[in-house]
Amino acid sequence: MSILDGVHSVLFVHAHPDDETLATGALISELVARGIRVQLVTATRGERGEIVAGALEVEPDPETLSEIRENELSAASAILGISDRYWLGNSPARARSHADRRYRDSGMSWVTPELAGPSPDVTPDALVSASLDEVTNDLAALIEVTCPSLVVGYDNAGGYGHPDHVRMHEATVAACRITRTPWAEIVAESGDYVEWFELEHRLPTVAEALRAHATQVRVDGDDIVHSGGQRQAIPTSVGLRAG
Repeated sequence: MSILDGVHSVLFVHAHPDDETLATGALISELVARGIRVQLVTATRGERGEIVAGALEVEPDPETLSEIRENELSAASAILGISDRYWLGNSPARARSHADRRYRDSGMSWVTPELAGPSPDVTPDALVSASLDEVTNDLAALIEVTCPSLVVGYDNAGGYGHPDHVRMHEATVAACRITRTPWAEIVAESGDYVEWFELEHRLPTVAEALRAHATQVRVDGDDIVHSGGQRQAIPTSVGLRAG
């Protein structure tokens, strides 16, 4: 029995542009190939994310970087086959009777080489500065409109601890409870109650989508090089655990 049995549409919940491809690009591509409609909601534009050296001629201001990363996300989404894409805080991903708003990237700091924590200079308009209720209600509004069979989001650690990832995990759990929608969390390693997907055949598509995120990562063969110089194999395997 698979978590995908009877699923006809999936809404992926992510925090920043490139997260959808890095964390779930292979799975998105696989679902699309199986005829499952994939939709994506992204919480912020990644305004505070680092930039790959040499990707841009001059360092942009946050608004310009936001626009660049919006375009990168649009290109990557098209490559992966995502049907519909939304920004959290913008209708229909905004609670009824509330004016649209923009959630800003909250930033982060490294606690250890592999674990992120809060930034010391979080701004008032950042995602983590908003109340959990507001973020939850915006996501619930989108779920009520799109009616996905399944919502996929982060685990309770947000993958690697980024505050925006953790906040979107909390909002996903709460919004799915409100709307009574099944959800599953993204798991990086196989284990108990995890359905593991080996999707190496999706490597070419994921690599192409990652190339669209040129300010975020550099593709080098079957590897990616992050803005800080960290190298990893392009991820093609992922697990889901029912929430």
